[in-house]
Formats: sequence, C-alpha cells, structure tokens
Amino acid sequence: MTAVWILLGFLVAALVVGILVRRNEGRVRVSAEPASPPEPESNRAALLRDAGVLPGRPAVLHFSADWCGPCAAVRRVVAGVVTELADAELAPLDLEVDIDANPVLARELNVLSLPTTFVFDSRGLERFRISGVPKTADLRTSLAPLTVSGSAE
Repeated sequence: MTAVWILLGFLVAALVVGILVRRNEGRVRVSAEPASPPEPESNRAALLRDAGVLPGRPAVLHFSADWCGPCAAVRRVVAGVVTELADAELAPLDLEVDIDANPVLARELNVLSLPTTFVFDSRGLERFRISGVPKTADLRTSLAPLTVSGSAE
C-alpha cells in the first residue's frame, strides 16, 4: 500500500510541474534589457546586424533548427503576423536563425531552448522574448505598437 501512495505522490508532483511548465510556454515576456540599444561596435550589435536586425525597422527574430518540430508552428505564426503588419508605417522584418548554424548569436542572446522568439524595436532594442510557440494574438499585440513611427523612444 505504501508503494501506491509513493507512486501517487510522484504522479501528482509530475502533474504540477507539467502544468507550471506549460503555463509559461508561448507567453510573451517583456525583456529586461537596458534602455539603450547596443553600441554599434559591440559584438552583440554586429551579431544582430549579421542576422538581419536593421536600424529603423522592428524585427521578429526566431531561432529554429531542422530537428525542431514546434519551430514550423513558430514560422507560420510569425509569418502570418508580419504579413498582417506589412502595410504598417514601419513594417516588421521576419528573421529566422538556425541555431546550429549560428550558435554564437544564440549564446549572446541566452537562448536555452527551441523555439525562442525575440521582438526588437526599430532601434535594435530587445523588447520581448517568447519561449515556445507564440500565440498569434499576443505576438500581434506586442509587435503592432512598434510599427508606428516614434513608438520605440
């Protein structure tokens, strides 16, 4: 009988941990980055520039890999939102980076799991970070204000 109670305890603990992990997946979190963009000569600025993050345009940068199943869903969500905002004053860029081909940028941005998505404003400042597949409405809500001129200041 004791073994049943121990097994039941482990199952309840696993369920609680699973719920907590799933609750944070896909959630848009405001980044705790400095209030100024990276210095133009810094390593971070160079890596972002090489990835396609350009000054003057907001960007959605998402890390993926060939072996990542959920990354295809991220691709669809990001492409849909970027297409919806294509006629905006500052149309956002959709940038996909293969983590296997660019591990240095992944390390610089502290990417610990796939998929991971970043939203940068027009100054190249990291504004949001999303672990897992972003929800379309949340991504649209966080990106839309950045597509208006003067919104990044």
